[in-house]
Amino acid sequence: MKNKLIDILSENITDLSREDIEAAIEIPKKSDMGDYAFPCFRLAKVFRKAPNLIAEDLAKTINEKEYDIFSKVENVGGYINFFFAKEQFARQIIDVIGKENYEASDEGQGKTVCIDYSSPNVAKNFHVGHLRTTIIGNSLYKIYSKLGYHVERINHLGDWGTQFGKLIVAYKKWGSKVEVEKNGISELMKIYVKFHEEAEKDDSLNDQAREWFVKMEQGDEEALSIWQWFKDISLVEYKRIYNLLGMDFDHFTGESFYRDKTQDVIDKLNKKNLLVESDGAKIVPLDEYDMAPCLIMKKDGSSIYATRDLAALFYRKNTYHFDKCLYVTGLEQKLHFAQVFKVIELMGYDWYDQMVHIPYGLVSMEGGKLSTRSGNVIYAEEILHESINKIREIIEEKNPDLPDKDTVSRQVGIGAILFNDLYNQRIKDVVFNWDKILNFDGETGPYVQYTYARCASVFRKVGEVNIPEDIDYSVLTDETTMNLLKDMQRFPGIVKDAAARFEPFMIARFAVSVAQHFNKFYHDCQINVPEENVKYARLKVVQITMRVIKDALDLLGIECPEQM
Repeated sequence: MKNKLIDILSENITDLSREDIEAAIEIPKKSDMGDYAFPCFRLAKVFRKAPNLIAEDLAKTINEKEYDIFSKVENVGGYINFFFAKEQFARQIIDVIGKENYEASDEGQGKTVCIDYSSPNVAKNFHVGHLRTTIIGNSLYKIYSKLGYHVERINHLGDWGTQFGKLIVAYKKWGSKVEVEKNGISELMKIYVKFHEEAEKDDSLNDQAREWFVKMEQGDEEALSIWQWFKDISLVEYKRIYNLLGMDFDHFTGESFYRDKTQDVIDKLNKKNLLVESDGAKIVPLDEYDMAPCLIMKKDGSSIYATRDLAALFYRKNTYHFDKCLYVTGLEQKLHFAQVFKVIELMGYDWYDQMVHIPYGLVSMEGGKLSTRSGNVIYAEEILHESINKIREIIEEKNPDLPDKDTVSRQVGIGAILFNDLYNQRIKDVVFNWDKILNFDGETGPYVQYTYARCASVFRKVGEVNIPEDIDYSVLTDETTMNLLKDMQRFPGIVKDAAARFEPFMIARFAVSVAQHFNKFYHDCQINVPEENVKYARLKVVQITMRVIKDALDLLGIECPEQM
């Protein structure tokens, strides 16, 4: 219907392109202002008339042509308001929404997006800060995949650097293979903290750590063997958390993967005459771009983050031929990526503008500290299990006979954490408030999941039924049903906007809106009634609502239980 409206407006407004007309069309906030509205303010300069007079003329012209899709066309204060013939409108919307995967598109066909996200530091616990990059990155992967892009999910592990020299020293001095095998990352963290405590008293430990890292860079067999062991132990924990979240990656290629590729970066920079020596180190000066210099090589000849990130970019471009490369990391890395991207530009590569840094806000607790043995550090696994346990307690209280309580507790508990993260713009800080996160009535994950389960319960109550293809659309012309249908038809545009703005919150807000509209429909429009034409028409609405909510939540990485 919107496309037909664009056709009609294009036919009557030859001074604007079809794209400009489509971009200008609005959905009025109140249904008594029409199904769509077109503002005429941009046309004032073209026609040299006041917008309200232009709207009046256009409305009159369109009315005179008697397009049968409209029940009314009127001008109000510089806007043309279009009211569709409701039965036809309902038919058109359901025909579109009823198609499987209707929100998908092929705009990304033949294009590749690399997404670099999660990327915890090996031998360190996966804390709640890592959850944000993981959750946002996974949602962007799903959104871009929905639009037809081929997506490479990259976990750029922090598995290289001087900290591993420190850890090797700590292990050799105070570590135990038995304890490390038994306790995993927590034991590595323990001896790492011990190293820093002792290094404050004995600075020579830092020299030893640097020596061990240089050994690693030079391929020393013992150093690399211990390092690989630390990495394997860490990956066991990380993958356990990813499984709990229902997420995976195509590549666990961390910083170490690029250690034999950094020399090529240095050679390229030398060839372009971009490297400058500074106090024994090698840098690319960026002062004329109001940035600190990009450090490429340290005094001792070892590589640094920027070198490895540049090597990673060349590898990804040459291997995956990306059209976009997205980095989902904290706001504090904004300068780092600005420097790396600027170096690519200065090297003369025309794909420098295909990289995007996607920052996000911080995580904090509200209403008391999370019960954790780790003090101020909140471990991701602990908060995920706490959410699952709290949902389990709610289920035991509200619905103790629910089948498969463990699965539902996991789906809702994990979903609550994911939704809380994705409901606001990513740059905003995320606050953990259990009462809010686990609320089944607020703008939360459990609320949307419960709405899906409510849809499923309708079909359980009705029993096995075959909804005819040609339902009675006249049943669906009431305001409540029309508002639900109009809301759901926004889905394809929402998905595209979320991808363009790298903002999954748009999907989360859409899911809440659909759930709210459906619950009003559920309240106002009795479904299981004796009149079959009414029952089948409303069941069709329940059916497509169920699928839209499931597809929307899937784009956020959230599962939908059939019963709650």
